[in-house]
Amino acid sequence: MVPNNPSDVPLIQRVFHPSDFSEASGSAFAHALVVALTAKATLTILHVSSGGDGSWTDFPGVRDTLERWGLLPRNSERTDVSKLGINVHKVQMVHNDPVQSITTYLEEHGADIIVLATDQDKGGIQWLKESVATTVARTSREMTLFIPKGIKGFVSLDDGSISLKNILIPVTEVPSAQPAVHAVARLVTGLHGDPGIFTLLHVGEEEAMPQVACPEVAGWRWERMTRSGEVIETINQVVREIDADLIVMTTDGRNGLLDALRGSHSERVLRESCCPLLTIPIDGWMATVL
Repeated sequence: MVPNNPSDVPLIQRVFHPSDFSEASGSAFAHALVVALTAKATLTILHVSSGGDGSWTDFPGVRDTLERWGLLPRNSERTDVSKLGINVHKVQMVHNDPVQSITTYLEEHGADIIVLATDQDKGGIQWLKESVATTVARTSREMTLFIPKGIKGFVSLDDGSISLKNILIPVTEVPSAQPAVHAVARLVTGLHGDPGIFTLLHVGEEEAMPQVACPEVAGWRWERMTRSGEVIETINQVVREIDADLIVMTTDGRNGLLDALRGSHSERVLRESCCPLLTIPIDGWMATVL
């Protein structure tokens, strides 16, 4: 049974953000913080280093950020953060293998959504090519939001404002796009942002476009589009055409984006799209409520 309302499902309770304290991680932190604020969830920020470099003062300043966004008064107390309905945990670990540290932490504590920065400047996308982001996303089987380096995304680190008006959802027969559709509808509903457009894109023949049930979202409309061509190139082309703020895709763990399109293809999705990517595992908690 398909829920009629995106809010008829469990809320996000645990937001997980691994940070390397880089500038690229700053934008990802802003997105993680907004998701936590919207869901009134627990935000865990984890830093893993091999030599113990970094200190607690290097962690993103949650209270300073909330003051800058006007959500807390200047010179607020640490306890004031919880008054906004969120809890913040900062965890620092020393390990030679960040993948093992992060996946072990997730196995023990879990997460409902993971927010990761990606870096295109280090021999390809460091987090994706045989690296932390791909492994973490596959192992955790939870929603993962990727924020490419140099991309502001849909959340401003400066003032916390949200700009999410054009969302692209590629539609294929396998895996079904239905979990992605409901996940993004719930995301938009929770953010209470400006009106916008969901674009369902099928690369192939128009008559072969799979049917997807689209829930009503106040102020938003659904549009369907079919194109021919190579899948990844076409997705990236449409991203530019509609000036997409976010791509949302379902993955099935075997034939989904992060597995079947690993390596150069997945790098192209993030590098050429110029916008964040949200992946929804078909067997994750988002799918089980359908």
